[in-house]
Amino acid sequence: MDTHKVARLPEDKTWEVPGFTRDEHGKPQIGLEPESLYAYGYLIRLTEELVLDQFSRGLVSGTTHTCIGQELTALSVVRALDHPDDAVLSNHRNHGHFLSYSGDFVGLVGEIMGREAGACGGWGGSQHLVHRNFHSNGVQGGMLGIGAGLALARKLHSSTGIVAAIIGDGTLGQGLVYEAMNLASVWKAPLLVVVENNGISQTTLSCDNLGGDIEARGAAFGLPTWRLADNDPEFCRKVAEAVSAVRASRGPGFLVIDTRRMGPHSKGDDLRDPNELDEIRARDPLAALARQLTADTLATIEARNREFVETVRQAANASPEATLAETPTHIFTAQLEHPVPDYPPVAAGSNVRQVLNTALQFLLKSDQRALLIGEDLHDPYGGAFKVTQGLSSEFPGRVISTPISEAGITGSAIGLSLDGYLPIVEIMFADFLSLCLDQLLNHAVKFPGMFADTSVPIVIRTPCGGRRGYGPTHSQSPEHLFTSVPGLTVVYGSHRHNIAELLIDAVLRWHYPVLFLEHKLLYGEKMDPADYVALPATDDVATHLFPTLRRGANEPDVTLVSYGGMLTMTEAVASRLESEEELEVEIVSPSLLSPLPRESLIKHLATRDCVVVIEESHHDFGVSAEIAAALLESGFKGQFLRIGTPPVPIASARSLERSIIPDEQSIIEQILDLF
Repeated sequence: MDTHKVARLPEDKTWEVPGFTRDEHGKPQIGLEPESLYAYGYLIRLTEELVLDQFSRGLVSGTTHTCIGQELTALSVVRALDHPDDAVLSNHRNHGHFLSYSGDFVGLVGEIMGREAGACGGWGGSQHLVHRNFHSNGVQGGMLGIGAGLALARKLHSSTGIVAAIIGDGTLGQGLVYEAMNLASVWKAPLLVVVENNGISQTTLSCDNLGGDIEARGAAFGLPTWRLADNDPEFCRKVAEAVSAVRASRGPGFLVIDTRRMGPHSKGDDLRDPNELDEIRARDPLAALARQLTADTLATIEARNREFVETVRQAANASPEATLAETPTHIFTAQLEHPVPDYPPVAAGSNVRQVLNTALQFLLKSDQRALLIGEDLHDPYGGAFKVTQGLSSEFPGRVISTPISEAGITGSAIGLSLDGYLPIVEIMFADFLSLCLDQLLNHAVKFPGMFADTSVPIVIRTPCGGRRGYGPTHSQSPEHLFTSVPGLTVVYGSHRHNIAELLIDAVLRWHYPVLFLEHKLLYGEKMDPADYVALPATDDVATHLFPTLRRGANEPDVTLVSYGGMLTMTEAVASRLESEEELEVEIVSPSLLSPLPRESLIKHLATRDCVVVIEESHHDFGVSAEIAAALLESGFKGQFLRIGTPPVPIASARSLERSIIPDEQSIIEQILDLF
């Protein structure tokens, strides 16, 4: 997953870590002897103290979380990872992990200071760091699902690399931790979950917010479990044995490390009793290592390290503040060089369900990187709406039925995509996307948005919409929520679009996260382009892949803009307006909702006298609102009307549902009110 091509090993000697060699990928080689462990642990401590000192000087903004007192814990697992495919997923308290993996001291300090020398150019700051197979994120437990996916990827391509996902004991309150452990256990994937148990969250003791036994959590999922303490003289050797055991078993493991944090949670929020802090300092494992060294050796190491860290300070201070030559307007900057596929033929009379199945079959057959992941996708069931029927039999091992773990499934797909796979996720109902939101908002779109040369080519398919009496949590059209996620591509085709090409292009020709919405009522609709034509592609992002269609009058009395499952009703409305009211009607149907094809829509709609947007979603703050804003900003002088579902739950009773979701008659009445 070499996701950050600017990770570097400069010739400048100030970047070398004194006393340590590096492997071919730049990872410092830290031995098990006390001298080596103390030297690197002390380098981490001095760097953390430097960061806090820079903060006191006004040179660091935001927040930062140091690992002072936990240096051996921080380096223990990372130093033992010696395979090129080994990956580390860390959290907010990540500096020691990052330094042990990368050796990029100036990169770390520069990043925290927001300088050009920063490891991520100032995008990540203290909590969000990347270097080859190292990633960290400030959302507690948020990386665990990604870790399960990365571990599965290593299993799929028969690598002996493993994934270490490092969390604190406070994170054991997060549900995604257990989703990921369950997935790794079911998949027998080499994920080592490491719990740095320092006995306190931010200011709350673990005994006050953690029920049950920590080790039992790993055992409950059948994970081999170890519990070690960082003040054990054999601590790092025992950690290395646990890492080796996971590597040998090719399955998951659970490692609990008892440690104590000497510093505050972040910069100055330490409310612990002074006597307790004295006890923690007396326990200091790094000081215990120092006592094993001769006075001359200790003096040599400390003088060498202090000199080096002062050089790091000077290099970071000398680096200019990170700047942008031009403020980006979106994250879609890289062009995927993939030839136009030889799309599969669509059999005459095929419905949307059959066409989607054909597209998925084509993807699995034509690209070995493609995987289908979701709940109950296997035969003979074939998914809740039968879109994947027959595929698990034809492509064993590449159609993966999962536990009910929407967040974990989404996270694992991100991990698979970071390793080069093309995961296609099916979420059984779009209503359940709320469980995926953190993984999309805080992870999937952040990788390509923040880190150079990183792509996350995942596609999440899901059926949405009502009018089947499924009730409040199985009938929603949540596109209005997800079009507002910066960097998330939202595609919502119809039976008039070539739905197979839309899906194939989303998977093969667009390497950003895509939410691919499918209305339930369209699955049985016959695919038929009718007399629709595509609006010319513009400089709008991805309009060449996800077109906007139109049909009808060239000089209309009213233009109806609609998409997805509402298009069939819009067509019925147009027919009645034409026949009963003798109005000239045009229909415009985008397949790309976000990023909104602003230029092409404005260019086409700005000269119209009357524009009506018809959607099934709750239209407040939604797609229609964004189209209205775009037209208003362009100087639109005509009439504009939004028609959508009011902000109330969708009832289960069909009689009530018909009153809530716009129907043919209510739409016509609202349009006629304009005239």
